[in-house]
Amino acid sequence: MNKLFVSFLAIVVLGTAGFSQELKVSPSTLSLDIGKSQKLKAQVVDENGKVIDGRTFAFYSTKGRAISADSTGLVTAHLAGEYDVIVISPGENGKWLRTTVGVIINHPPIAKVEIIEAPTQMFQGTTLPLQVLVYDELNFLRDDVDVDFHSSKTNVASFDAFGNLTAEEVGKVTVSAEAEGIKGSINIEIIESPISRIKLSSDANAGRTGDVFHFSASVLDKKGKVVNNAPINYSFVGVSDNIEYSASGLIKQDGRFVADIAGTYTIMAKSGQYATQKTIKIVPRNVSRKIEVIGHGSVNNKHTSDFWIWEGLDGRDYGVTGTWGADGTAYFWDVTDPANIFKIDSIKVDARTVNDVKVSKDGTICVISREGASNRKNGIVILDVKNPKDVKVISTFTKNLTGGVHNLFIDKGIVYALSAGRKYYMVDINDPLKPHIVGEFELETIGHSIHDVWIENGIAYSSNWADGIQLVDVGNGIAGGTHKKPVRFASYTYPSGANHASFPFHSPTGKFYVIGGDEKFPYGLDPEGDKPARAAGFLHFIDFTDLDNPEEVASFEIPMMGSHNYWVDGEILYAAFYNGGVRVVDISGELMGDLYKQGREIAWIVPEDPNGYVKNAPFTWGAQLHKGHVFYSDWNSGLWSAKVEPAKPEPTKVEIK
Repeated sequence: MNKLFVSFLAIVVLGTAGFSQELKVSPSTLSLDIGKSQKLKAQVVDENGKVIDGRTFAFYSTKGRAISADSTGLVTAHLAGEYDVIVISPGENGKWLRTTVGVIINHPPIAKVEIIEAPTQMFQGTTLPLQVLVYDELNFLRDDVDVDFHSSKTNVASFDAFGNLTAEEVGKVTVSAEAEGIKGSINIEIIESPISRIKLSSDANAGRTGDVFHFSASVLDKKGKVVNNAPINYSFVGVSDNIEYSASGLIKQDGRFVADIAGTYTIMAKSGQYATQKTIKIVPRNVSRKIEVIGHGSVNNKHTSDFWIWEGLDGRDYGVTGTWGADGTAYFWDVTDPANIFKIDSIKVDARTVNDVKVSKDGTICVISREGASNRKNGIVILDVKNPKDVKVISTFTKNLTGGVHNLFIDKGIVYALSAGRKYYMVDINDPLKPHIVGEFELETIGHSIHDVWIENGIAYSSNWADGIQLVDVGNGIAGGTHKKPVRFASYTYPSGANHASFPFHSPTGKFYVIGGDEKFPYGLDPEGDKPARAAGFLHFIDFTDLDNPEEVASFEIPMMGSHNYWVDGEILYAAFYNGGVRVVDISGELMGDLYKQGREIAWIVPEDPNGYVKNAPFTWGAQLHKGHVFYSDWNSGLWSAKVEPAKPEPTKVEIK
């Protein structure tokens, strides 16, 4: 289920207190083992406790991947944890009755504890963090259990409280890790250390905040030969140039380092009792620029959703915006002069929400999505936009899309249309009068869902909430896939489970990143109210250069503001951050660490409108760069344009001899 809809559902069914009818569900709480099911019984009773017959009920899980609830009230447990099942029923005077059933899904017992990547030998005086994997009886990897570490001879090797093993004396020892009575053990021999000294080098002596340094340490014996299997631990200390800020940064144990704050930083490499260090100079990144509002196309009688800007066949520039929770209207705009944005046409379809709008690369076809159709058919509507001043409906396609299309994408005559937040279909519209399905893609994980899909160079980048980012070959050839037979070839999940959007970025450095964005509403969302809203969530930068081993390397997070849709042009990111407006971010060079702290934000602008649908309540939906202007849509105020001032001359390279 779409998370925005879940939030909306939770809102519209509130406020039922004070009515004479009550919704009762038994049992009021559930405790289930994974794979087990139990049925809920729902009743509506009057003020005397008498059951009112003929009522209908709906059962919703707030975490479909972990726990499912069908239309009969059958609840099935998939993943351990604590969750809620929402039950609703029509009440009096058009109001809804609602109650929540708390469900505890029990963890299976621990079955195996495995010590991994441990050496058979250690040098005396060195320390090694012991890597442990814990599995339960269903072979789930568990990171929520306490692990105790033991040494058979503490005088030979001993543990600290965090599982770090220090080789104390020459000898043999058995070390073990134990969780809930299940133990894993290995034998290690402690040998005399050959280490005599350490050499430390780096690829630069100075740089800017956000620049990634690569340090390399060589451990040498008394003859100056490299000791290849010696463990190396990197750390750093820093002194800030500004007394208002503390020095901060991030160092990886492969020698990569990045600083957040300007100052001097000393990187240290240690192996056993030997250590060395190297100091570098960090200056401010200094990328900030001015940004100013250029134009505004106001929509203040309904919420605005997504948008698209394109060059028309006549050489002029146009835009289309959707609407959310309203009457199924899509507006068309002339944006040739970004300072004078004006409506030129509109289309109204049977829907409450036109969530997504896309225009074909040749500027002739627009496809809009439908949700909340009165006939429940939903699907997509294909429009002729050769003349954006006189838009015409070509056809409507609903097969297999009746559950609602939240997002879509057009690529080479194929529409990738989401179906009920579960999968996407490939719809061939090369003949727009005869659209037809030619392929589909769906995950097989329990409770899977999808929010968005973006196509670039024959690869579909889909955002699958708890299943994370999925890379699917739909014509690139990297995995032999086509739009008729898609092949998934890489993926990455992160703990928040809130992957809402994904965008590829091929860096000039040779790195290949996918930017994954969260969407969360921890403070609630009131789509029918008049209060400003706040979101949460941030951007994750995943290094997919090695497709088999993707690594999350960087983030961009603004406190108390949540990410939505975004756009990359060159080495600049244009990101919509809901109540945080549009953020323009420098993503040049290798990426690592907290990009916001590193001063990579070039500019930001917040669309405050005193005449908005909700007055002075920015809630920016998306951003797109077009012919040097930043266009962005806002949920409460319509379509905007802005201009970022030209980049400053490149700073003189900092060198320390």
